[in-house]
Amino acid sequence: MSESFQPQTFGGNRTHRRRPLWTAMARGAAGRCPNCARGPLFARFSKSVEHCAVCDEAIHHHRADDLPAYLNVFIVGHVVIAGFVIVERVTQWSSFAHLALWLPLTIAMSLMLLQPIKGAVIGLQWANFMHGFGGEEDAVADPDIDPASHG
Repeated sequence: MSESFQPQTFGGNRTHRRRPLWTAMARGAAGRCPNCARGPLFARFSKSVEHCAVCDEAIHHHRADDLPAYLNVFIVGHVVIAGFVIVERVTQWSSFAHLALWLPLTIAMSLMLLQPIKGAVIGLQWANFMHGFGGEEDAVADPDIDPASHG
């Protein structure tokens, strides 16, 4: 490990004016640029654009990573399990009937929520000047490690 380790500070150099957190997250959840709300945030289903086509805000450096998937599992799991328990308590459905309802519902909810959750996470990072949205690039925690070799 290198002795030249520099702790990274998120949020840029703190000379930026404050960005509206909830507005940015709502714009991202709607699939719009968190800066201008006019340009599309996604080029494909879960692939974000490199830059906003309207205001040219750089989007490529976001680091949503696995958080949208974790939040998706958390939300869908709670809704489906609560629904299953309620239906199980008030009906006498067979296992096949439960499977026929909850499996498609789980898949549909997961697919419908993934893009809005990812957009909200990108909006969160933009509003808090995280991961390059503050004008600086993310530093490598250990300069001896090549980030390209770690996927």
